Amino acid sequence: MSGVVAYPGPEGSHSGAAALALHPAAELHPLSGFRAVADAVVRADVEQGVLPIESSLAGSVPETHDLLHERALSIVAEAVLPIRHCLVAPEDVALDEIRIVRSHPSALDQCRKLLDLLPNAAIVPASTTADAARETAESGDHAAAAIAGPEAAGLYGLVTLRDDVGDGPAFTRFVSVAPFTWLGGQRDEARTAFTFVTDHRPGALHAAISPFAVAGLDLVRLVSRPLPASPWSYRFDAVVAGHPLDAKVRGALDELASLTRSHRIVGVYDAAQVTS
Repeated sequence: MSGVVAYPGPEGSHSGAAALALHPAAELHPLSGFRAVADAVVRADVEQGVLPIESSLAGSVPETHDLLHERALSIVAEAVLPIRHCLVAPEDVALDEIRIVRSHPSALDQCRKLLDLLPNAAIVPASTTADAARETAESGDHAAAAIAGPEAAGLYGLVTLRDDVGDGPAFTRFVSVAPFTWLGGQRDEARTAFTFVTDHRPGALHAAISPFAVAGLDLVRLVSRPLPASPWSYRFDAVVAGHPLDAKVRGALDELASLTRSHRIVGVYDAAQVTS
């Protein structure tokens, strides 16, 4: 795709690498955060936006799920990229001298073993891992460090204290979002993302997802998110393997509609292959 595509920046973020992988011919624009990307797509300031939605180590990325629910957006493509986190700082320093560690909350979740080695460090969340690297470089604080990718470390002149500090091999799923739903993908590789709210009664979730099992469909993701206006009530975000125009998927979605308070398709796209 050509055109303008936004991602949560600054340069050197993992989302920037995903945007390049998904849109190699596009003009890429880093924006200040996830919501800035979503709003730019809704306003048609850019054609699409790229956001992380799932980590193989930390699970779902709540902010992206909530933006898909709150905004008139739809997933039109996905990519899965390997993620390498590094502990970086303005200069070489012993771990026990570090007093501040910055990173995006999802990256922090993926590096818990490292954080256990930094008992004297306060954790400071950042909009992206690249923001964490930039803020650490600009702070001039020799007791500060960041968890970021090697590209960000190079861009902002930081020293790598520890390489590959994730709790295990890590991959992140990124999605490209647009103000429309795309139905032109390959049926064999299609994924359909949808969100729904059940009645608050025993067995409501089981009833809602049973039509997919009965139809022999693979529900590849199911995430619960709280409904802010209704304490202790939840919506569910799911992905089924299949295309919404396929008879089995269409039938299961029709049954879902009859068993839930609300539902909406939030994406149709080709399943990604893992990029090494």
